[in-house]
Amino acid sequence: MLYSALVCRLKTQHLAIAEIIKHLDEKHLTREPEPGKWSIKDNIAHLVSYQPVFIGRVHQMLKGGTPAFNAYKADNEPDFLHARELPLPELMNRLNGNRRQILELITNLPDDELTLKGTHPKFGEMTITEWTEFFLLHEAHHLFTIFRLAKG
Repeated sequence: MLYSALVCRLKTQHLAIAEIIKHLDEKHLTREPEPGKWSIKDNIAHLVSYQPVFIGRVHQMLKGGTPAFNAYKADNEPDFLHARELPLPELMNRLNGNRRQILELITNLPDDELTLKGTHPKFGEMTITEWTEFFLLHEAHHLFTIFRLAKG
């Protein structure tokens, strides 16, 4: 059920962040592109705060019953607001630590558990494999945003 491209991206995709931002100063990392729009650091804080949400959703799906999940809106989530205040090295440590947990969780699931489902409000029922793909595509969207902001 897990295909090699998904596993490879799960292992490595997030590592691009450190490369994209390695030459940026704090001012560039925290600059909002427009008032109220997320900075590079805010995007990283969002990725960090969403990882435990994803882990929790996988655990809920593993219980069976096809749980339904609400859309995750970070702006007012206490975990996101807390993460925004953390220094960048701590954010990166959490990002990498949580990713190790996700990788271990997903890659150790037997195929029959990877087919368990949860319901997304827009995309409907998705298997754990599909939720993992969705997680990675969501992350990739933010990686692209970080790249654009780093170059702007």
